[in-house]
Amino acid sequence: MAEREAQKYEHPVPSREAVLSHLAECGEPLSLKRLAQGLGVDGERDIESFSRRLRAMERDGQLLKNRRGRYALIDKMDMVRGRVIGHPDGFGFLVPDEGGEDLFLSPREMRQLLHGDRAVARVAGVDPRGRKEGAIIEVLERAHRTVVGRYVQENAIGVVVPSDKRINQDILIPQGAAGDARDGQIVVAAIVEQPSRRGQPQGKIVEVLGDHMAPGMEIEVAIRMYELPHEWPDAVQGEVSGLDPQVPESAKHGREDLRATPLVTIDGEDARDFDDAVFCERVGKGFRLIVAIADVASYVKPGSALDAEAYQRGNSVYFPNHVIPMLPEILSNGLCSLNPEVDRLCMACEMKVSARGRIEDFRFFEAVMRSQARLTYTQVAAMLVDGDATLRRQYAPLVPHLETLYALYQVLHEARAKRGAVDFELPETRIVYNAERKIERIEPVVRNDAHKLIEECMLAANVCAAELLIEHKMPVPFRVHAGPTPEKLAALREFLSELGLELGGGDEPQARDYARLLATVGERPDARLIHTVMLRSLSQAIYSPDNIGHFALGYPNYAHFTSPIRRYPDLIVHRAIKSILQRRPARITDAEALGQGEHLSVTERRADDATRDVIRWLKAEYMQDKIGEEFDGIISGVTSFGLFVELAEIYVDGLVHISSLGNDYYHFDAAKHRLIGERSNEVFRLGDPLKVRVVRVDLDEAKLDFELVARAASPDGGRTRGGRRGKHKTAKPARAAAAKTEPGKAGKRRGRSKRRRR
Repeated sequence: MAEREAQKYEHPVPSREAVLSHLAECGEPLSLKRLAQGLGVDGERDIESFSRRLRAMERDGQLLKNRRGRYALIDKMDMVRGRVIGHPDGFGFLVPDEGGEDLFLSPREMRQLLHGDRAVARVAGVDPRGRKEGAIIEVLERAHRTVVGRYVQENAIGVVVPSDKRINQDILIPQGAAGDARDGQIVVAAIVEQPSRRGQPQGKIVEVLGDHMAPGMEIEVAIRMYELPHEWPDAVQGEVSGLDPQVPESAKHGREDLRATPLVTIDGEDARDFDDAVFCERVGKGFRLIVAIADVASYVKPGSALDAEAYQRGNSVYFPNHVIPMLPEILSNGLCSLNPEVDRLCMACEMKVSARGRIEDFRFFEAVMRSQARLTYTQVAAMLVDGDATLRRQYAPLVPHLETLYALYQVLHEARAKRGAVDFELPETRIVYNAERKIERIEPVVRNDAHKLIEECMLAANVCAAELLIEHKMPVPFRVHAGPTPEKLAALREFLSELGLELGGGDEPQARDYARLLATVGERPDARLIHTVMLRSLSQAIYSPDNIGHFALGYPNYAHFTSPIRRYPDLIVHRAIKSILQRRPARITDAEALGQGEHLSVTERRADDATRDVIRWLKAEYMQDKIGEEFDGIISGVTSFGLFVELAEIYVDGLVHISSLGNDYYHFDAAKHRLIGERSNEVFRLGDPLKVRVVRVDLDEAKLDFELVARAASPDGGRTRGGRRGKHKTAKPARAAAAKTEPGKAGKRRGRSKRRRR
């Protein structure tokens, strides 16, 4: 460690490990002077460098400086460091870095914090609900330098009300710090003074986004709220400004020539970047499949400004009617996109697949290709499933290859069923805009066999990529997915038992157990709810060099290879495969691969959260002029204060408050997810179909309030379900007034199915 520090610094200082080890050996808090003496630090400049290191260790939650100015190990002081999760009602939780039980933070403790901050706390006691309460000792890291929200001005005082409701304090804007902002506008405020026990956060307005209901404002808010990189730095623009839209001849040398092979792209109607093309032919009783992927690695080089920006973004972000691409348009829609009738560089995976859907052999190679057609899912399904004569004549030279591709899909799909992969078919929606950029309608998205055909091809190529990387011991972030935790499994079994369903597999169910249960759900009215709850019982798929396999897909080895235009992990995999083909050593270490996996998992989650927020807000906006209208729905959640109902086809949730359920006392049975009427014995529980009326829409909160219109038949044929009424919590009488993984194409987003990412 000392040698490492000596190489890294002109005036080497003891490493963090040395400081922690020395404190542990001494067994007591030490002053700066004693720490320096014990670790051999001498001289004014070295002492200053050492002091900076200790402050950095404080900031990172490794050390704590007590009131006597002595440094101590947090772990030895029964302290907990972690991330703060705020709640709109003013309280919060500290989620420990090392795992374990969250600490409840009272509104008083949250006065000095904002959602997302990192802090050190001590366990101060246990509240009446049995939760450990935390007392903040020190704030380690502030999560927010800027906050987006609505500017509200009263007399000379202004505040910014954060759009992120987890930030439960308004930002005070002193006189003269509002700039050109007007009351009610959406703004970005820079925080100039963080919150403390004595005062609320203060800031100044640095950007005015516009009026609250302006078209596209929800996306502008999400971009700032989630700090999504959306502008290209000058250095990146400089690097791409000289790119020729055509592939130079010199770049094609040394590659296999696939230009005569009838490769085609199959995507959604509104897709603009085409990163995969396919071709299939019969070989004996089996198939020869080629999946050609855009060779992004030939244009995005490690160490370039373009590469640094792509890594920072991590992935493209797809909002309704708007995209933030990972790569500049000249690459994403131009040089890297497998557009029809132009030469493009690609990385190809050639597979030999048996008649039973088993991949018997594969190879990867660099190639040059020329897409023969840009087809859509609708066109391909019309030709292969519906037998559309006009389209079959138009694409006559390609039809035999497409039919072979469809035959391959059928055997791969059968192999998937035998493998027991979980296929969560959650209905999705598409938001359709009119010419004024207002929502015209929300319609269900239907996945046809063409979507599934391409998905199977991409899954096969991803598996081959993972197996090649495993064989050559390449350190890369694999796409991994763990099975359910014991806690989530117990909750799922409890939920299913209330619906008369059972998950097999005992304490360690496998993907096939999930698949068998899903197959029994069929066309039940509560099928979507069951799919959703089962999906939530599984952890989120992440990127990690620790290859634990992919639970839902049933693959021991799986990596993302097929979408390098819009996913940085795929670009890493491409570079690793190129290293193998060119017999070069790996470019990254295990530690670097771990860091990449963590970062890219965060950017993916960030994009998903931002997209989800925008869609929820847009659906609330769509419902704004539907007040008074009636809709069919299904109970998606039961609480002590009412029922959450998800509307059919629109898939938006709203609350039916307990006060609107009728003239009865309703008791909440948390264990069985139901409300029971005391006099009527009427039961409302998860999965029950209802008809509701929209009574209120709150755009600021993106929340809807419903009132009950009528009951409908339950999935098991009765109006109520459950056994005898037992002992329940005392409830207040109802009042008269209500109170307030992987998408298709193994990951493609725009114009495609939006199932959970695999």
